Amino acid sequence: MPNSSAHTPVTSLSEDVETHDDLLIDFRGVELRRGGNTLVGPVDWQVELDERWVVIGPNGAGKTSLVRMAAAEEFPSRGTAFSMGERIGKTDMRDLRAAIGMSSAAVQHRIPDNEVVEDLVISAGYAVLGRWREQYDSMDFARVEEILDQVGAHHLAKRTWGTLSEGERKRVILARSLMSDPELLILDEPTAGMDLGGREDLVGYLGDLALDPDAPAIVMITHHVEEIPYGFTHAMILDEGNIVAKGLINSVMTSDNLSKAFHQPIQVDRIGDRYFARRNRSARTSHRK
Repeated sequence: MPNSSAHTPVTSLSEDVETHDDLLIDFRGVELRRGGNTLVGPVDWQVELDERWVVIGPNGAGKTSLVRMAAAEEFPSRGTAFSMGERIGKTDMRDLRAAIGMSSAAVQHRIPDNEVVEDLVISAGYAVLGRWREQYDSMDFARVEEILDQVGAHHLAKRTWGTLSEGERKRVILARSLMSDPELLILDEPTAGMDLGGREDLVGYLGDLALDPDAPAIVMITHHVEEIPYGFTHAMILDEGNIVAKGLINSVMTSDNLSKAFHQPIQVDRIGDRYFARRNRSARTSHRK
């Protein structure tokens, strides 16, 4: 990884605040508040060009709120937040979002049932949701075919959104997020709703993507350590909007850190390049005594 002390500074045009040219996410003291409640923060977090991050924690930990700020979908209530070198809230969010691939349930909920899969994917390259009167060339269609094939959804190209299962929808939304060749890819529970086989297929694809030096930086949210693909470099554990641990994945994904976040004794094991977690029965027995 590049040494942070060697970063070249980039200055925000609106204020005399600097970030660095190899940081795609740069959060300093960032908080998000709603209705008098603090959903996230304060958080300090930096993501570099070649990093692959997993953000994990229990329900309500603030994971989705955090990445929505990174994707310029939410403005921070306090602190300094840069995404793709631009100050969030001080630049045109439409241009910023065009450089970020986002796969989330929020995107899914905006798609009409009659939208054809290949139209949904191809339109992402032009930052619109679904095809209307736009004209696309053969290279666009070839790109759609390639991406759908990569995520195991080639057979869904002519299907409509309303006929897809939840697992199939996850694959299509992932394909859409990759269509524009983003510099930053944000995945909010990409394997949720999939059966075991589908999950393992997609985790395998995401692992291969993580190992590709030409792939974008990746930030992935999950509740389950079993869903963390191989090739991911960093991890952050959140609980109640606060950081429990962050850094290199091997030092963060420990039994102590997960137990602290999930408020029960958790045993984490690493088998090969994957992580697995379960409740520690011996700790429960000791507690009962």
